[in-house]
Amino acid sequence: MKIATWNVNSLKVRLPHLLQWLDTNPVDVLCIQETKLTDDKFPLAEINAAGYEVAFSGQKTYNGVAILSRLPIGDVVRNNPHYPDEQQRLLAATIGGVRFICAYVPNGQAVGSDKYAYKLAWLAALQEWVRAEMAAHPQFAILGDYNIAPEDRDVHDPAEWAGQIHCSEPEREALRALFGQGLADAFRLFEQPEKQYSWWDYRQMAFRRNRGLRIDHILLSPALAQRCTACTIDRETRKWEQPSDHAPVVATLD
Repeated sequence: MKIATWNVNSLKVRLPHLLQWLDTNPVDVLCIQETKLTDDKFPLAEINAAGYEVAFSGQKTYNGVAILSRLPIGDVVRNNPHYPDEQQRLLAATIGGVRFICAYVPNGQAVGSDKYAYKLAWLAALQEWVRAEMAAHPQFAILGDYNIAPEDRDVHDPAEWAGQIHCSEPEREALRALFGQGLADAFRLFEQPEKQYSWWDYRQMAFRRNRGLRIDHILLSPALAQRCTACTIDRETRKWEQPSDHAPVVATLD
């Protein structure tokens, strides 16, 4: 089974990219974030025609998540039952005996802001939900845009980003709390080349200069981590015309 996550940064704009990528990378399960579409505008027919079932939860202009699968999708849950939230950022489903959560973690805007406080509260509630889901589903994965670079090696210039949003210690501590529940960062299960990132700003030729952050992650329960044989970041999509600022992350499970 191949599973992947990709922040498409507007499905309306990036639908051709999504379909092209799926055609050449027919993963079994794909979690996407920032669809930025209300449910009535979701391109269900096009995705079904590509061979995928889909569960989705959207809103206008912002946020929005979806899970695409070549296998039947069951037991779909929108949002975190432990944290009432109008923003559509979380979607859970069971596929092929694995419980998946697709997550779009709040950006946080700036350290100390109201949106930063929301991010930390949201992450604390996520930990509670993940704990319950892992107890019920040993085969568990949570994929998405976490808006957190776990370590300095996940940042192109750690000194420049020190204490800033995505890299502040409270954010990293919240992510470590998820690891502390037994979740493994699939990318770090393997030896990886240096300076591997999943997001690059559109400005200042950041991608060309590889000034990026690794903020898109696939976290696996112990049972799934044992099945994981590879995890990579597909940089090629970032070279396409009008790309998302994020690249897909793909993990292979035996």
